[in-house]
Amino acid sequence: MLDFIYLAASGVVIGLIVAVPIGPVNLICIRRTLAFGPVNGFVSGLGAAVGDTVFAIVTGFGLTVVAQWIKGYTSLLELVGGGMLVFFGIHTFYAKVQPRIPDSVANRENGASSLARAIASTFALTITNPATLLGFTALFAGLGGLAGGHPSFLSAAVVVAGVAAGSTLWWLVLTTIIGLLHHSIDDRTMLYINKGSGFAVFGFGAAVLINLAQKFL
Repeated sequence: MLDFIYLAASGVVIGLIVAVPIGPVNLICIRRTLAFGPVNGFVSGLGAAVGDTVFAIVTGFGLTVVAQWIKGYTSLLELVGGGMLVFFGIHTFYAKVQPRIPDSVANRENGASSLARAIASTFALTITNPATLLGFTALFAGLGGLAGGHPSFLSAAVVVAGVAAGSTLWWLVLTTIIGLLHHSIDDRTMLYINKGSGFAVFGFGAAVLINLAQKFL
């Protein structure tokens, strides 16, 4: 029993370690929370949590074929991921400030299709980052072997569930706290946030593409 508690707690910690560092997805979720409210921000974060969980499944269950496939297409994934970040950066930089409307109306307008696009976009950004898979490989290795060196389907499932819980917990806490500022942000401040976050996300994407280009020079 204690072994499973340890594995679950380790999974939660791994999920937090992967999700917490400020990067493009964090910036996108923070910006969406401020612009559209905590629901949109949290759903966007769930997209990243699902992506993290996919990588955790590949690592935890030892899906070597899938891992090798991902590593084999590293350059293509970096190209797609970097291009998406550049697109999101430009789109955010030039985004117009949306008019402030009551939450009840906003929830109706920010419907299922909008939330589906929000979760799909951050999932795509997460899953096209092969470095995340390498990070999970190192973190899982740091556990010293699942279930005391005797990995099983159940022990791997416990760790994966912990990763999903830890990543989801981070996005819930982050968007809830940032969401408290949603109604206090005026249009001018929101415009600056759009410009700043757009520039930063564009910079992340440009760095990925430049690093990729250097590999072929």
